[in-house]
Amino acid sequence: MSEPLRIDISGLREAAKTLKAGDKVLLTGTVYTSRDAAHKRIRALLDEGKEIPYDLKDAVIYYAGPTPAPEGKPIGSCGPTTSGRMDRFAPGFLDLGLVGMIGKGERSQEVCDAIVRNGAVYFCAVGGCGALAASRIKSCEVIAFDDLGCESVKRLYVEDFPAVVTIDCHGGNVFKSGRAEYANI
Repeated sequence: MSEPLRIDISGLREAAKTLKAGDKVLLTGTVYTSRDAAHKRIRALLDEGKEIPYDLKDAVIYYAGPTPAPEGKPIGSCGPTTSGRMDRFAPGFLDLGLVGMIGKGERSQEVCDAIVRNGAVYFCAVGGCGALAASRIKSCEVIAFDDLGCESVKRLYVEDFPAVVTIDCHGGNVFKSGRAEYANI
């Protein structure tokens, strides 16, 4: 069994070129939480020509709505949410420079095409492992839409955050290849 690849998020744009669907990774760096309600507000700000909470260029979004932090911890449970709910926003965000997304579940063909077109990558984190994910989050700061509670936009610093490359910038897609492999058993 191969060791996970260690990826510094600040260099993900370049690293994405070498990643293949199925690669296990440990991510270190800054990611931003954002889900349905926050995506809708960010899209509205973009449409109005206003400043958004963080620069999409080379950013990584973690589709998560963490629970409140227990005493002495930066964050509560922080597992991934279903990524497909953000599919109507993702192609536009990718075209504006988003380089990575972390979530769970399949993506639409439009998102897959935008990942390839923009040299980006989609990672899956294991659902149901919110405590493990939280243990890899070293800092958490609400940066926008505080009124959304757990769905506010947060800047996280992660160290050795475990994920799997699920859709790569070459068109590799674990959901498609996995089904095909299973069908041939």
